[in-house]
Amino acid sequence: MPSYLIFLLATCLLASTPLCEASQKCRLRQRGLTAQLPLPTSPAPDPITSAPNNSLNSTLWRPFDFSTTKVRGVNLGGWFVLEPWITPSIFQATNNTAVVDEITLGQLTDYNTTQKMLQNHWATWYTEDDFVAIRNAGLNWVRIPLGYWSVPSNESVAPYHAGAYPFFKQAVRWARQQGIHVIVDLHGAPGSQNGYDNSGQSTPNPVWGINPQNVSRTLDIIGYLATDLGNQIDAIELLNEPAGFRGTQWLDTIKQFWQSGYDVVRDVVGLNVTVVIEDAFQGVQSWEGFLTEPGASNVLMDTHEYQIFDNSQLALTWDQHISAGCTLGPPLASFAQSSIWAIIGEWSIAITDCAKWLNGRGVGARWDGTYPGQTQVFGNCSGLTGNTSTFSDDYKSFLRKYWEVQVEAGESATGWIFWTWKTESADEWSYQKGLEGGWIPQDPTNRMFPNLCS
Repeated sequence: MPSYLIFLLATCLLASTPLCEASQKCRLRQRGLTAQLPLPTSPAPDPITSAPNNSLNSTLWRPFDFSTTKVRGVNLGGWFVLEPWITPSIFQATNNTAVVDEITLGQLTDYNTTQKMLQNHWATWYTEDDFVAIRNAGLNWVRIPLGYWSVPSNESVAPYHAGAYPFFKQAVRWARQQGIHVIVDLHGAPGSQNGYDNSGQSTPNPVWGINPQNVSRTLDIIGYLATDLGNQIDAIELLNEPAGFRGTQWLDTIKQFWQSGYDVVRDVVGLNVTVVIEDAFQGVQSWEGFLTEPGASNVLMDTHEYQIFDNSQLALTWDQHISAGCTLGPPLASFAQSSIWAIIGEWSIAITDCAKWLNGRGVGARWDGTYPGQTQVFGNCSGLTGNTSTFSDDYKSFLRKYWEVQVEAGESATGWIFWTWKTESADEWSYQKGLEGGWIPQDPTNRMFPNLCS
């Protein structure tokens, strides 16, 4: 570190200078990066994080080798970043239809009542039993979405509710105890990186990519996570689904953020933690040669694949969905061979958007024509979403085929992480319910329909 930075660091730590008092923190900028002081320390002991059975010294955990082992995992959706379709009961309990995401939850409800509700949710939506079940299902990774408002900071996160971080750290401990590898996924950034409710704020005008302060703050958050968790997690996903489709300014910001975020993680923990970036809705081929050796190392590309969010995809027959799944593997495998490791980090076996509130609270489905402005109707949602008991044997058989073909696509490269482990009421999206219903095998290497793409 240059001597002037050492001096600035020492000054900030040892004296209350005007520079430090102005923002109640110090920032060091080196090679375009941002590091925030004070550096994070472990939270005070509490029943969540200090229990004896939360030891990190698991005999099951081993370092992961992407070159020899496939990533097979699940997302832990709806836990630390709420989504109305995953846990509709939380939103219904507000008795306010204007509460559609986490920011409106904070704005439009009583603070104490909501904080109590969230504390209960964080403590119960996932438990240690889930991690045991995930391991027993032959899975080796979990991807844990986290909102920026849950990461300890000197800056206010109002109107968001803070407080989830100790529960998140407990999740990391549970995973490690079971020998499960962890991606911490920054799923919501200041200003929203895409305008989706799963970023914490549903808005037609997200501003993360056009506000340098938001980007700088996000780098601070990445630095905190790397410092606080570096020896406990396997990977940091710098940001979920940034909206590269919003134009050149956004895409340029995303590219620079990937580089800067990579540098922040490396400055803190060296090469030990995998840095995960995303294709920003551009397709992996758009990132050929980006953050590759020798300029970068231990980088993983994440791409997301769903076939339900426009009419052309919804119009596909079951067989055409399978055929579309077969097209995913070759470009992903080619990219992984020529550039960096690559996974399908979100995907599902849903073929409709029928799950209640999947398109937003109070918003209907394109499939049955209840989506605003939708004129084309594809069919009735009955028997395609909801409870497993309504699924026909033919539908379950298709779901198994659709699961297998997408697993094969992911494993043609570095692997896959299914969205999501569980939901309250949309069983076609639930890995847990798929295991129970038989359309997902207990052993993820098992194939009932081999050679689907031959």
